[in-house]
Amino acid sequence: MNTVLKLYTVQASGRFGSLYLHNAFRHMDNFIVSARKYRPQTFDTVVGQSAITSTLKNAIASKHLAQAFLFCGPRGVGKTTCARILAKTINCMDLQPNTEACDKCESCQSFNDGRSLNIYELDAASNNGVDAIRSLIEQVSFAPQLGQYKVYIIDEVHMLSTGAFNAFLKTLEEPPRHAIFILATTEKHKIIPTILSRCQIFDFNRIRLQDIADHLQKIALSEGITAEPEALHVIAQKADGGLRDALSIFDQVVSFSGNNLTYNAVIDNLNILDYDYYFRVTDAIFGKDIKNVLLIYDEILKKGFDGHIFINGLASHFRDLLVCKDPQTLILLETSENVKSKYQSQSQAAPAPLLIQALELYSKCDVQYKSSKNQRLLVELTLMQACSLDPQAEKKNLN
Repeated sequence: MNTVLKLYTVQASGRFGSLYLHNAFRHMDNFIVSARKYRPQTFDTVVGQSAITSTLKNAIASKHLAQAFLFCGPRGVGKTTCARILAKTINCMDLQPNTEACDKCESCQSFNDGRSLNIYELDAASNNGVDAIRSLIEQVSFAPQLGQYKVYIIDEVHMLSTGAFNAFLKTLEEPPRHAIFILATTEKHKIIPTILSRCQIFDFNRIRLQDIADHLQKIALSEGITAEPEALHVIAQKADGGLRDALSIFDQVVSFSGNNLTYNAVIDNLNILDYDYYFRVTDAIFGKDIKNVLLIYDEILKKGFDGHIFINGLASHFRDLLVCKDPQTLILLETSENVKSKYQSQSQAAPAPLLIQALELYSKCDVQYKSSKNQRLLVELTLMQACSLDPQAEKKNLN
C-alpha cells in the first residue's frame, strides 16, 4: 500500500513524477515472457513433436501439401506454432536443403516482423459467428502478392457456430490453389464430420517430461540462470505435458527466486509437497512404525497441505516404487537421475505384493475422501492399515 501511495504522490508532482514512473517501470518494458521469446521459429526447434514436424517437412519437400490441415491436441503443445512455421516455410523464397525457411528472404522477414499479408489468423473463441467466416471467405479469393500461398489459421475451431461451419464448408471443399487452411483445436470431437473428412488430421501429443526439462535447461543457460535438475523436473511435472504452461511457471519461479533456481524455491512457490515426505512416510510404513507415520502426516497438515493431495501423491510414489522393481519398466519413471536412484534404493525394501496392496488402500481412500465426514481420520486409518500390511497374506490366501 505504501508503494502504491508513493507512486501516486510522485505522479501528482508533474513531470518529475512521470520521469520517476518511467524509470521505475523501464525494466518491465524490455521483459518478454519466455513463451514468446523462445517460441520455435523452425520445425527443428519444435519440442516433442518430431513425428509431426518430419511429416510436414516431407510434404513440403515432395510438394504434396494438403489444402486443409487439422491440428489437434492439448493446450500449449505447439499447434499454432507449427501452423505459423508451416506458413512461413512454404512461402520461403530460398528453401534450405533441410526443408527449413532461410529467415533472410523478403517473405521470411515479413513473417518475422509480423507484417506478412500471406497469413491470416482467426480466433474462433471470440469470432465464432457467420460474419467472421464470411469475412475470411471474401479474402480467400485474392491471390498472394508475395510467395505462393495464403495461409488461414483458425484457432479453437471447435468454437465456431453451426452456421459458421456450414458457411465455411463449401470453401473448404473447393479452395483456390493458393489457399491453405490450418484449423487448430483442443476438442476434436466437437468438430462436425463433414469438416473432419476434408482435413489432413495431425494429433499432437503431450510433451514428455524429460523433453520439457531439457528445454527449460537450455533456456536457463541462455538467461544465465543456475537451475537444479530436480527443480526443472518439478516444473515439467506441474505443466502436465504443456510446454507453454511450463514456460509460464518457469518465469513465475524465476521472479520468486532470482537467478538461482533451486528445488526448495520451486516447491515453496508452487506449494508442492516435498517428495522427501513421501520417502519418509514410506520408510515408516515399511518399518511398520505407526507412530512416526502419524507424526509425519500431522507435520504435513500443519504446513497447510490437503490430505487428498497427500494420499494421491503417496499413491503415485508407490506406483513409482513398483515401476522401479523391474529394469524393463524403469523407463516409465519420469524424474531426475538423483531422485531415480532414491526410488530404486527404496523399492528394494518391499516386495511387489506389499506395494500392490498399499496401492489398493490408497485408491480406496481416494474414492471415499470427498464423501467422508472425518477426512483426517480416513487418511490416518489408511496409513495405519498400510503399516499393518502382510506381503505374505496374499500367498497364504491363495494356498
